[in-house]
Amino acid sequence: MKNLRKSVDMLNGDLYSNIFIFALPVMASGIIQLLFNAIDMIVVGKFSGSTSMAAVSSTSSLINLVTNLFIGLSVGSSVAVAKRIGTNNYDAVQKAVHTAMEIAFIAGTFITIIGIVFSKTFLIWMKSPEDVIDLSTLYLRIYFTGMLATFVYNFASGILRAKGDTKRPLFALTVAGALNALLNLFFVVVLKMDVAGVGLASSISSYVSAIIVVVVLMADPGIVRFDIKHMYIDKEALIDIVKVGIPAGIQSTVFSLSNVVIQSSVNEFGSIVMAGNGAASSIANFVYNAMNAFYQTCLTFTSQNIGAGNIIRVKKIIIICLLYVSIVGIVFGNLVYIFGDPLLGIYSDDLEVIASGKVKLLYMCVPYFICGIMDVFVGSLRGMGSSIFPMIVSLTGACAFRLLWVATYFKTHHSIDVLYLSYPISWIITASIHFLTFLVVYNRIKKKSMHTT
Repeated sequence: MKNLRKSVDMLNGDLYSNIFIFALPVMASGIIQLLFNAIDMIVVGKFSGSTSMAAVSSTSSLINLVTNLFIGLSVGSSVAVAKRIGTNNYDAVQKAVHTAMEIAFIAGTFITIIGIVFSKTFLIWMKSPEDVIDLSTLYLRIYFTGMLATFVYNFASGILRAKGDTKRPLFALTVAGALNALLNLFFVVVLKMDVAGVGLASSISSYVSAIIVVVVLMADPGIVRFDIKHMYIDKEALIDIVKVGIPAGIQSTVFSLSNVVIQSSVNEFGSIVMAGNGAASSIANFVYNAMNAFYQTCLTFTSQNIGAGNIIRVKKIIIICLLYVSIVGIVFGNLVYIFGDPLLGIYSDDLEVIASGKVKLLYMCVPYFICGIMDVFVGSLRGMGSSIFPMIVSLTGACAFRLLWVATYFKTHHSIDVLYLSYPISWIITASIHFLTFLVVYNRIKKKSMHTT
């Protein structure tokens, strides 16, 4: 395909090298995107103190909860576009592209308004402490002004990745990430704007990354070209996007809900533990995003190959992605724990905050590769068109289990160690069930393919 020349070929060639080449920019993009929030915490932790740092760090689970349902639709969009590219149907791809971008603009606007209006209400529900709630509210409201841009970037970059282009989304985030760091220092150190400054820096940077990827899509000469003047929603494309995206979004939302419950429990231990938890979560997110690149890679490669009818190649894709994600998870997860003290010291000079954060790194990062394995199975299942059952499994095995753990065992053994222990146990349960689900779905599709040929 001429229009895919500059992109990774998912349908032909060596899978080991193609998967790695595709995943590396995705990994870098995820890490740079995380730097937005990490730099926010580092700057306020160093220049404004632990209270401001706790105010910023305690909002991440809430932001994820509010946005993940709609961000899940970007997963559905990527699958819908990738499958259509696999069939080499230009008109079908165009319908999916313009439908996806229309959803991005509508959903982004809606979430921006909801976030600005209800920020303090959400924080009250989370039992945010009196000494940080006003700062958290201010940060959240400013942060949510950039939510429209976040949605547009995620949908547009998902479309580019669906055709194998992972480099230009990375370029957009690199530019925005550098701008975010500079603006943070200017607003907080020079203008003394505290949490308002870091929120404003993130919002401005988000719009820069969104504008770049939209311009790239509009200038694309090939199959995913986007015309902002002619956005529309195609019924068939919408159904395909929703079929995968809604279960993915619900799963992410309920995952975030369980994390909000855990964050609420963390809040009971005071601002020092909150700050340590926030710093450790920020570090852990870098490990997660490194692994999540292989979830996205497995999802996209599987989608294109299912669209092209390459069923046998799907099995090879998941095996290679499982190998890569295990290596990345084990190496990075253990490294961040071993070097936990200096890493946490980047966020705060408070020794109590560092000690508290090290506890979370032990329970979360050392066994984090299990979570990566779990996600790769989910990516493969969604790429094969099965999104509802993985959602049910994840909600039961991880989310429901964590909520039950907090309501029962944590209540009788009230310690931060017991609270964090819920993470690795839930990953083991869920990954095991996803593995069995993959075997069933793959064999069913393989048999169906054999009968139709």
